[in-house]
Amino acid sequence: MIKIELPKPDVVIRQREQNPKEGEAIIPSIYGFIDFHKIPRDKGGLILFFNKDNELLLVGKARKLRQRVKKHFEDHVSPLKDHRDEVHKIEVFLVDDPMERDIYETYAVNILRAKYNTDKVFYE
Repeated sequence: MIKIELPKPDVVIRQREQNPKEGEAIIPSIYGFIDFHKIPRDKGGLILFFNKDNELLLVGKARKLRQRVKKHFEDHVSPLKDHRDEVHKIEVFLVDDPMERDIYETYAVNILRAKYNTDKVFYE
């Protein structure tokens, strides 16, 4: 039996309420997220999207993490397209090797039971 364990996330960003104090600039947000700059631009890895109850909504992988995370909030083909308002927390794991990304993604989808992943599902 092969034992797989997800590492600790390298970056965690949470949805924020925007209530600036008087005189402070309003930082534009995307679905309440303003900390995309914390996600590395040119690194590959794994992305986990959670709701406010810490339920796993979607697992994804990418060669360029920041760009892919933003795409989930912008494009019309993302499995999150009808559920973007549910996302409350995003965990990012830096994983350079594409094969390792595939393994971690399949593991997370099946063991952690990602709600909106329909491919790579082996459980019933």
